This record gives sequence, C-alpha cells and structure tokens, in this order.
Amino acid sequence: MSKHLLRATEIQEQRESRTQHQFNDNAIRHSKNLTAGTDMQRIGIHLVRIESGCDSTTHHYHDADEEFIYILSGQGIAKIGDETYAVGAGDFMGFPAPSPAHSLHNPHSEDLVYLMGGERWATDIVHYPDIKSTMIKTHGKRRWADWRDFEELPPRA
Repeated sequence: MSKHLLRATEIQEQRESRTQHQFNDNAIRHSKNLTAGTDMQRIGIHLVRIESGCDSTTHHYHDADEEFIYILSGQGIAKIGDETYAVGAGDFMGFPAPSPAHSLHNPHSEDLVYLMGGERWATDIVHYPDIKSTMIKTHGKRRWADWRDFEELPPRA
C-alpha cells in the first residue's frame, strides 16, 4: 500500500485523539490525523468532531500558519473577529495569516464534524484576544505570556 494513500477504512479504524485546549476547559476536540501516515511536513489535515456544548478552541489567530475549516456535518456557531455566524455542512472558512480571530462552538445536540487543515511552520505566534494572551511556538517548544507582560519598543531610528 502506498504511504500517499489513506483508505476510508483506515480512517474509520483510526482511533480519535481527545484534545482539550490549554486555555479553555470547554474546548474539547476529538480528532483523526489524516496526514500523519503520509509523510506530509508542511500542512496538517484533521477530521474533527465537537460534541454538543463544546468549543473548538480558544478564540485565536496566527501570525504564520494559515488555517481552513470545511464543515462535513452538524451545525455550529463560528465566531470570526467580533461577529458570529451560524454554519453547517458544506460551509468553508479560510484564515490567512494573520486573520481575524476565529473559533467554533457547538450549541446543538448533534456532533459538529469538519475537516481542519493548516500549515505547520516551526515558528508561529498565536494570539488569544479574548483572554489577552499570546503563545510563542518555536521548534517544538511552546511558551505563553499575558499581554500585560509585553512592553512596546520604540521605533527604530
């Protein structure tokens, strides 16, 4: 079998991983990594399921990594910037870097299922405007800081 082909039966048999976001106890994703066995290095694609009442993540945006979401089934509420939108099967969201902050919530009884993909740069900065924090990801390490800890530098002369 080719390492470049992941059959539907292999995806169905793959165990979901459960991920809880480090800044949001209600952000719980059940995911299958579709790119792990294909040796893809620059992008990641995940089949994600969000249970009723849960969030996808903490409202955020990236400085380096572009992301997308394509909803396969269910319905949810997308928050993009300060606006909210009802979304459902067939809807697509694309987030260049940087973009408005974004997140999903599933207020419905049916699971929300979507494809999520994005770049995997070794270095990225992720901003969380609702909680006024920033995470710095660099070469396998992640660190975060509260915005109150940042100080502005004067412009270079």
